[in-house]
Amino acid sequence: MNSIFWTDRSKARPVPTERDEFEIELEGRFYPLQVRKLAQARSIAVSADTVKGEVKLTMPRYASTVQALRFAQSKSDWLAERFADALPAVPIINGAEIAFAGESHTIRWSAEYSRKPLKIEGEIRVGGPENRIEARVISWMKDQSRDMYAEDLAFYCDRAEVDLPALSVGDARRRWGSCSGRKSIRLSWRLIMAPPMVRRSVVAHEVAHLRHMNHSPAFYALLDQIFEGKRNEADLWLKQHGAALHLIGAPIR
Repeated sequence: MNSIFWTDRSKARPVPTERDEFEIELEGRFYPLQVRKLAQARSIAVSADTVKGEVKLTMPRYASTVQALRFAQSKSDWLAERFADALPAVPIINGAEIAFAGESHTIRWSAEYSRKPLKIEGEIRVGGPENRIEARVISWMKDQSRDMYAEDLAFYCDRAEVDLPALSVGDARRRWGSCSGRKSIRLSWRLIMAPPMVRRSVVAHEVAHLRHMNHSPAFYALLDQIFEGKRNEADLWLKQHGAALHLIGAPIR
């Protein structure tokens, strides 16, 4: 039977609280169970984060943690199915295949290579300790993405006739990009793996928000004016392949 446990069994208490750390057993595997009380929550909800390999449990502030944990356990079969159906994570190791600007590249490691990755002839070559390949490649890809996004941002801001905002690079799960008023734009580094037109469509989308903080007809008119590609095709690509981008370098369950 699937069950819920305290992460630190020695500190188990008769009445659990949201400050405790839990694990849920699903088909013989243990997954971290993240419990959060949210002021805006109207009901208890549970979800499977198949990329991070954890279960998220949210509930209203007035709900009891015991009640929420019971709800999570009642959904254990559904959660197990979600993890079983999930795509496997893709570790960045020697010989792995990952995309860069929409093109497949092979990770090649050698102690003789430079510690700073180098993209050459369909390979991303990296040196240094072999157990640091993933960290070095991801750090390099973040730097590469920042440079590309800066060029894209300057291009579309010029077309939209708006001031260049501050740029930051992150790894948000739910959004490929976000715009904070007229001050800053934040983009996921993982877009560096997508085809250039897909990446650029996201940048153009956020630039259009610098003038229209909504998705009104005026917003889409501006987006279609400044973006040179077919945004519907770019949106479809992200719907079909976006989840796979989040699996690159994700922890193996």
